[in-house]
Amino acid sequence: LFVRGTRRVELSAAGATLRLAVVPLLENLDRTVREIRGRRSRPQVSLSTFASFATLWLMPRLSAFQKSTPPFDIRISAIDRMTELDEPDLDLLLRYCLPEDAPPIAERLFGEQLTPVASARLLELSRSGQAPPLRQPADLAAHVLLEEDDSRLRSAYQLSWRRWLAEQGLAAFEPRGWLYLNYTHQQVQGALAGQGVALARIALVHDLLERGELVELFDGRCRIASTACYYLVEMPLAPRRPELVDCTAWIRAEAARTRAALGEAPG
Repeated sequence: LFVRGTRRVELSAAGATLRLAVVPLLENLDRTVREIRGRRSRPQVSLSTFASFATLWLMPRLSAFQKSTPPFDIRISAIDRMTELDEPDLDLLLRYCLPEDAPPIAERLFGEQLTPVASARLLELSRSGQAPPLRQPADLAAHVLLEEDDSRLRSAYQLSWRRWLAEQGLAAFEPRGWLYLNYTHQQVQGALAGQGVALARIALVHDLLERGELVELFDGRCRIASTACYYLVEMPLAPRRPELVDCTAWIRAEAARTRAALGEAPG
């Protein structure tokens, strides 16, 4: 029985014998190719994450990190599916999933909390009477709600306005309108543009909240938690180079700051 990722393939006796001969050759070839690439190019760290995490969490932090560390290149691949752990061209994975879906070697970075947010401009208009009020959850009936609409996520309901409304005793509630979007970063951009109210993932927007570009509604009384979490996976085949060690340590340090913003216990 040969196991690759989550796929299980039955091998015949002849196939098993051939595998014993071929696998070491392929591993040597892969190692040689990596060494040649390393000699011919600048140091590089390759990581894969999902598009919204790259846009909202990773990219805003990269500039400061690159100024504080010896120069090396960073290659970011934005893919929304879990990647095979034997992918030879990747060093790190940053993923969001339910705990039972995380690979055994995954390291939890931080959890998930959701809260209604709106742009500072929309709040200003609301307080001045130029837009409907936003003092209590029922006031959302006069506003457009920006909803993440991605049925591929097993955690989709946990991230939804429908769940949040049910937990506020507003299960039969209908807002003035819905704006359905595929990705979290689109939902956040819509809120920043004043197009409606978003149910935002605090882990991804706490910098925007701290800068006042987004405002958490209802004084933070209506946060809800999700069981899904954010994970770091160090790829087993990736050589431990100095630049990879530095990048991994930086991600862990930034994750600690995010845990603090979420009110999670240290460690």
